[in-house]
Amino acid sequence: MAEGSEPPRRAPAGPGTQVNPPPSPAGQYRGSTPSGRGGRRCAETPAPPLPCAAGCTNRTARGCGSGSAAGLCWSISACTTTGAEHPGMRTYCLGAETPEELNAWVCALRRGASPLPRQYSRDAEGSWFRSLFVHKVDPRKDAHSNLLSKKETSNLYKIQFHNVKPECLDAYNSLTEEVLPKLHSDADYPCDLVGNWNTWYGEQDQAVHLWRFSGGYPALMDCMNKLKQNKEYLDFRKERSRMLLSRRNQLLLEFSFWNEPLPRQGPNIYELRTYKLKPGTMIEWGNNWARAIKYRQENQEAVGGFFSQIGELYVVHHLWAYKDLQSREETRNAAWRKRGWDENVYYTVPLIRTMESRIMIPLKISPLQ
Repeated sequence: MAEGSEPPRRAPAGPGTQVNPPPSPAGQYRGSTPSGRGGRRCAETPAPPLPCAAGCTNRTARGCGSGSAAGLCWSISACTTTGAEHPGMRTYCLGAETPEELNAWVCALRRGASPLPRQYSRDAEGSWFRSLFVHKVDPRKDAHSNLLSKKETSNLYKIQFHNVKPECLDAYNSLTEEVLPKLHSDADYPCDLVGNWNTWYGEQDQAVHLWRFSGGYPALMDCMNKLKQNKEYLDFRKERSRMLLSRRNQLLLEFSFWNEPLPRQGPNIYELRTYKLKPGTMIEWGNNWARAIKYRQENQEAVGGFFSQIGELYVVHHLWAYKDLQSREETRNAAWRKRGWDENVYYTVPLIRTMESRIMIPLKISPLQ
């Protein structure tokens, strides 16, 4: 750096970073792994050392990464260059004792690095290190259901998907509206209808039913045993089976930070967004959405959030209500204008394997109208 120019600046301090003494004299490379040996090579022929084009001699910041770079330590020195392509652009210089070690640090950074989204909040939680490495959730020693579900209630939910023969959909709806409200209003059955819909956009000729069992698994078993003795219900199932192509269900728990799915007046349309997550990511999903749900409350669109316990696992269902499709569009666009919503999307999208959206119309008997 030319004499009299601005003194070099330190690299931003990431989590766990500390300032080290000035580096060794020129020509000596510094850096080590926790064991004092060079890092694992990612190529048969290591790349040559990468000298600092600006002749940086400032201090270094040392930090530990996570994700694919976990367990590695590296040295990063920041220097301010003149004539950079962009104002404020910095050059970071890696150092190591040997070319092999230096190449290992470069490989570790490349494996952990990921680009920032265009709308990423500059003042988002965390520092610049968070954008370089995969977000890591603290290890837990309890079941996901205990960590994520509501403690004050013991509600268990069942969601049913019935694929109906197209020519039988009207008859199916009439039969359902005749029988299911009787179970809902009978105090001997510890179950309540939460919502009943036909799919409008998504999988066609489909009915979706959401039940709540107050009391958890004992309430579910009590209800099932009583239904086996209910002749009207058995006749209903036999007649219904002639109208169906297929059916499936899941047992769900509700997220502790989501709204309670309470009856509401209509008319509304409902969107059921279903996310199939990568195994092992449910806690991280919950951590992010616990902060993000506040951005989706202004129009009271958040109805309920659930995750599967039995059936297909690592499945999340988010249920939303809107006045119409235009209201849905405006509400979702408004979320992107709120600082912090983009960060939630940035950290949760990598957790998803597949996702699906259903637009649904409530049946006459649905408590959610």
